[in-house]
Parts: sequence; C-alpha cells; structure tokens
Amino acid sequence: MGPGEEVGAELQENDGVDGIIFTGSFEVGFHLYKNFARRFPKPVIVEMGGKNPAIVSRKADLDEAAEGIMRSAFGFSGQKCSANSRVYVERPVLADFTRRLVEKTEAITIGDPVERQNWLGPVVNQRAVDRYGQAVSEARQDGRILIGGERVTEEGLDKGFFVAPTVVGDLPPDHRLFHDELFIPFTVLAPVDSVDEALRLSNDHWLGLTAGFYSEDKAERDRFLDEIEAGVVYVNRRAGATTGAWPGIQPFGGWKGSTATGKAGGGLYYVQQFMREQSQTVVD
Repeated sequence: MGPGEEVGAELQENDGVDGIIFTGSFEVGFHLYKNFARRFPKPVIVEMGGKNPAIVSRKADLDEAAEGIMRSAFGFSGQKCSANSRVYVERPVLADFTRRLVEKTEAITIGDPVERQNWLGPVVNQRAVDRYGQAVSEARQDGRILIGGERVTEEGLDKGFFVAPTVVGDLPPDHRLFHDELFIPFTVLAPVDSVDEALRLSNDHWLGLTAGFYSEDKAERDRFLDEIEAGVVYVNRRAGATTGAWPGIQPFGGWKGSTATGKAGGGLYYVQQFMREQSQTVVD
C-alpha cells in the first residue's frame, strides 16, 4: 500500500489492526501469515497466487481445449493469479492440440487495450518485461518456443511494455518454468502418457488456486473433480480453462499455498472469518 514499505509495515505491526487481508505473492503473503499475529491470534486472510494447470485428455474436444487454454493463458497478458501457465496433454493428441493452440495464438491482436479491436495489451512495467525475457531465454536454452518469445515493437508499440504471447514445449516437467509463477503471457506444454500422470504432475505443486480439464468422458471428468488439488476448477470451458469465475456466482479461493484458510471469497464461509463467536449466558 502506498509508496515504499512504510504503510504496509504499519498495517502489519500496529496492534490496533484487528485483521488483515492480502492478495499477492506467496513470499509476501506467507510472511504476513507468520508474522502478523504477535500478541494473540488474529484473522489473516491471504490469497497468494497460482501456477494453474490444464489437462487435455485424448478424449477432449481439441478446438474447445485450445480456445479455453489460449484465453486463460494470455487474457490480461497473463497477469492474473488464475492464469493457465502449464498444460499437460496426452501424447496421442499433442500434435493436433498444439497446432490448434498455435493458430489461435497467432490470431491474437496486440496493441492499445483502449481500442476494442486489440485483444492483448502490455504487461505492467519493465520488471515484467525483464521477467519475460529471462523466461524466454531459459525456454530457448532448455526447450523449444512454439510461438512468441519476442518484444512487440511495430506500429509504435516499441514505446510500451508489449510482449508476444508465448507457448513453449520440450521442457522437462521439473523445469523452473513449470513451477515458478511468472505473471506474463507465457505457458508451457508437456506431453503425458495418461490422465493419471497429468493429475500427479498437476498436484505436484505448493500452490493450488485454479485448474482446468478437457474430456468428453464422464468418468475422467469425475475423477478430475475428485482428485485435483485446487480451489476453483473448470471442465470443458471454452471461455477459459482456468480463469473467469463470476463474482457473486462462483466463490473464488485456493488450496495449499494459494490461501491461508481454504475459504473462498464470495462463498458461504468467507464472511464468518471476520467474525467472533460468543456464547452468552444471562441470568436475571
């Protein structure tokens, strides 16, 4: 809050503050969670981002999957805690799915987001551009860039923080780019041999905010819903694989390192976190 760290420090350290809510990085949120309540327990509600997976089964509608993943990976230039930043695809459909995703990414219009015809705007600042450049460098070295990987400078965009939406393949599944939250228009693909493997890799992360699944098989869909470790999940959603919860309709919150409480904002239990229960006995 505000310039520098003074305001945030005062909110954290002043004993007159009865509770705190924070949305941001895992590092800052976990620091608040551990250090805010010093004299006695007080509410600490922190939402700490995600490294959100999507799974594409061999039984998926691949055009639907490619559309949903493109929208969630690159909407708002990937600058959403729910952005789809890693994708696990069953091998028999990997080539077909990748082709469709690249084609949809190629069709994205980039420019001033005030102009309605532009679907993708800039990233927020030079630090984000530098983070993008580092990720691209690692992707070129350790994997293969399928589309993107460059600054966008034509038509006067060189004066802004515009970068191309980027899809990367051929990285080992334990690579940093599958694990670190980047907050840029950048997603990575990995082939898997089964939905079992995809679920294991999806859940093998300390964050668990959102997740998506594509399959026309009901048994597979039910298994995903039973086993995925995330707070907001979507199945066969063309409008967005991992993004797009409607306020007031779909509660939003995460599991594991994505939240301190497991209670979703806008859900049945959220407001109760700000309240204190009191048992009153009065004898007249």
